[in-house]
Amino acid sequence: MTEQLEKTIAALQKNNIQAQFVESPEALTALLRRDYLRPGDTVAMGGTVTAAETGVAQLLACGDYRFLDRARPGITPEEAGEMMRRAFFADWYITSTNAVTEQGELFNVDGNGNRVAAMAFGPKKVLVIAGENKIVPDLEAAVEQVKAVAAPKNCLRLGLSTPCAATGHCGQQRCRSEGRICCDFSVQSYQRDPQRIHLFFLPGQLGY
Repeated sequence: MTEQLEKTIAALQKNNIQAQFVESPEALTALLRRDYLRPGDTVAMGGTVTAAETGVAQLLACGDYRFLDRARPGITPEEAGEMMRRAFFADWYITSTNAVTEQGELFNVDGNGNRVAAMAFGPKKVLVIAGENKIVPDLEAAVEQVKAVAAPKNCLRLGLSTPCAATGHCGQQRCRSEGRICCDFSVQSYQRDPQRIHLFFLPGQLGY
């Protein structure tokens, strides 16, 4: 592990966020199946590219779990909204994060607010998956990471006509675009329940 990664994991653990390094996506899915998820568990997932890149999304859809899949083909907006609400009662909520600071903080920005809300309260356990690229020095750098990477790339992925999708960087203090996805902001630091949030770092670039 790099010195930055070791420092960040230690800071997360001091904040009662369980954190560890996993060597590969294959090792991660095996770990989740063996030590975390149980057949029949209700599992929800936030909007995350990382889960697809690591095979975690495919694991959830294998049929062993009650997967609240709000992105399944043919789902209506009303059904997806209901899935987001039901996620608050899930056994597990799986997501990535926009940034992790070296001080052990999770920084996230959301369009609907469902992901940041579920990470903060509701589901019994939260599993966060992140590549090393999500580590930043501090909250100021976390904000810049969203402006320069996460917001533009997610808007392009979702086909949204926002200023950042056109320019590749958020340069507006008060974006009024109808497709804006930077609506709700959250910082998670010290956790009262030391077993609720588990973060798994993987090597290299994952998600954005």
